[in-house]
Amino acid sequence: MASMWKNLAMTVVSSSSASPSPTPRTGAPFHDDGRHRVAVLVRPGVMPLELGLVHQMFGAARSPEGGAEGGAALYETVTCAVTPGPLRTNADFTVHVAHGPEALGDADTVIVPATHEDDDPETTGRLGAPLAQALSHIRRPGTRIASICTGAFVLAAAGWLDGMRATTHWKSAEDFRRLFPHVDLDPDVLYTHEGEVLTAAGEAAGIDLCLHMIRGDHGAAVANDVARATVVPPHREGGQAQFVPRPVAEPSVRSSTGAARAWALRHLHRPLSLRELAEQEAMSVRTFTRRFREETGLTPVQWLTRQRIERARQLLEETDMPVDAVAARSGFGTGASLRQHMHTALGVSPRAYRVTFRGGAL
Repeated sequence: MASMWKNLAMTVVSSSSASPSPTPRTGAPFHDDGRHRVAVLVRPGVMPLELGLVHQMFGAARSPEGGAEGGAALYETVTCAVTPGPLRTNADFTVHVAHGPEALGDADTVIVPATHEDDDPETTGRLGAPLAQALSHIRRPGTRIASICTGAFVLAAAGWLDGMRATTHWKSAEDFRRLFPHVDLDPDVLYTHEGEVLTAAGEAAGIDLCLHMIRGDHGAAVANDVARATVVPPHREGGQAQFVPRPVAEPSVRSSTGAARAWALRHLHRPLSLRELAEQEAMSVRTFTRRFREETGLTPVQWLTRQRIERARQLLEETDMPVDAVAARSGFGTGASLRQHMHTALGVSPRAYRVTFRGGAL
């Protein structure tokens, strides 16, 4: 699969090398009708939610002059494919795509959603050359290009993300890192924005990304109206990290520090010193710290903090304990300390996390 993506990247870069270099812009449309043109490049197996949300979000953006009824449409959104006509989705229906890749030629923004076949080397290899040819139609200076979910694989293969910060769905992060080591992958955020290139973490994060683009193009008032019309928050707190499950697992006692880690998990509620942990293995603190890092890739303090965060997440999701009680049970001591650590690790407060994953209030 890695060689296939590399070949695709080489093909795309060579086929589009004659294109003018993108120049920064403010999101203003190029078209006489005053509308910003969005082209969505879809592939077989496209996820209907990702395709639909782009049309919904941009379609709901109206000029503020219209008041409560809404003014003129600010965007025109078209869907295109390598070959126009019926296109399979990952659901039990097909969609009819009226436009071919030439629609990318006069687009102000190009969006590449995911397909459930991204991780199928045979399928993606077969589509590699046509996709390269399709992306070569992007020739307008300053064209903005974005991906949703694993659509980032296409942008990375095309060389659009080299040296840039990007994101993709957390489940695909390891594959992405292996295939595209020259991309600065950040799997913890909902979306990234580097120059004229943007990436969203997953399907719902595509909504956040569309609102971000609308906000940048036409201001917060228009973006907020779109959010209200679609009954979504204008801005979500935190990032993708809060959605990544990291269950607290019992470590293997066969490793030289496994017994100490298992003991620590049973005593997370109280302060734990390096000396206490080292004593569980009858080692000096220095030897224990060195071996611990060799086996886990983390220092004992980093590992303990991570385990306490996961214990707190579990308690917030599964119990109605007050924040101070959760902090005590997970070893942070005080609610203030828990809030600080959760905000650093997940970008959200304990209350916001509980509301998201339990639906209750503190």
